[in-house]
Amino acid sequence: MANIRKNADIGEEISVNISVTLGTADLRVHQLLKLGRGAVVELDRDVNDYVDIYANDVLIGHGEVVITETDKIGIAITDTTKK
Repeated sequence: MANIRKNADIGEEISVNISVTLGTADLRVHQLLKLGRGAVVELDRDVNDYVDIYANDVLIGHGEVVITETDKIGIAITDTTKK
């Protein structure tokens, strides 16, 4: 039987790094070095495709890019992955 210890300090903060992947692109180094200001890199997804959501580099779900009421970019979570 495993001995599980619960942390009684509710005020303790836990840091989680959230990242979102819009898509990927394969570029050779010389192509990357040629990119300048205003260059557009085409990704492997369409504009209406889902994005991948990661917590501490672990895929946790998918979502859609949205514009919030305060004109910020956000992600609407559409589904979560199960392990």
